[in-house]
Amino acid sequence: MQYINAFIAGGLICVIGQILLDKTKLTSARILVLFVVVGCVLGALGIYERFAEWAGAGATVPLPGFGYLLWTGVRDQIDQRGISGILTGGITAAAAGISAAIFFSFVASLLFAPKEK
Repeated sequence: MQYINAFIAGGLICVIGQILLDKTKLTSARILVLFVVVGCVLGALGIYERFAEWAGAGATVPLPGFGYLLWTGVRDQIDQRGISGILTGGITAAAAGISAAIFFSFVASLLFAPKEK
């Protein structure tokens, strides 16, 4: 059942993104930022945590999940360090994912030759 829930949740997030692309004049970059901000806001309201418990990777892997990760990092660091956690929490929580993205992007750039369009 976990796989089905993840598939449904991830699919709904993708459907929302596609509708925004098709029906509005928002660029893909603005939709990306919108999804991350929505994840932060829903995390702060306590809504995204329940959604992530139900959906698993279908909620934590897409962009709103990244916003939720940033929020949880900030929340945890504020509890531990006080107000300075606002500056350090998000980066601390997302460091492993950001590092992996940079590393694998570098490896891909070595393996494949980019071409201009």
